[in-house]
Amino acid sequence: MNYLKQAIFLLLVVSSTASIAQTSGYEKLGMQAMMKGDFKEAVAQLEKADAKTPNNATVLKMLGYSYYQCGDYENTISTCSKLISLKPADNSAYYYRGKARLNVANDPKESLNQMRDSFYQSAIKDFTKAIELNGEEDAQLWQNRGITYKDYAIFKSYKAKKAAEKSSCIAMFNNSIADFQKILVMQPQRKDIIALVDYVKAQIASLK
Repeated sequence: MNYLKQAIFLLLVVSSTASIAQTSGYEKLGMQAMMKGDFKEAVAQLEKADAKTPNNATVLKMLGYSYYQCGDYENTISTCSKLISLKPADNSAYYYRGKARLNVANDPKESLNQMRDSFYQSAIKDFTKAIELNGEEDAQLWQNRGITYKDYAIFKSYKAKKAAEKSSCIAMFNNSIADFQKILVMQPQRKDIIALVDYVKAQIASLK
């Protein structure tokens, strides 16, 4: 579990403690399942809790996280969207919705293939909002947005024939590099990020 996942999971625990201390039932069972890492069971219990008490931000926060851990990205997106409508300043909801949208864009179902542009663009917006809410010191957020720019540019480059289309791809690749360089200012020894910068520069060179 990386730093951001640990931080968000701890936030879930802390933010849920007061509510769960006063209740029993599905919320409590869902939290217990999460603590054990049994996210399928957590989903089963939290879906019941959501049906019983709709628009409960604590339940939606746990449910969205659990859906993501189960690889159920469509339900992650819809649940995080509900949470955002209730708590528009919840940066973790934007983070996991962005992650889910990126996963859908990179591995779309047949029926969603024509919507990949939209998923990439929406993921970028989500990570941008999470950065805005969480400050600019969270390397994980910059990394995810940089990867999204990179993946979106690669996707667009497959069909880029005209000079304007190639220029658009190069602009997105440069956005990716800019995000990765933000990380290198904070963490200069990140070999994985250095490798990503080199990879993106090679992609730019191939378009010129």
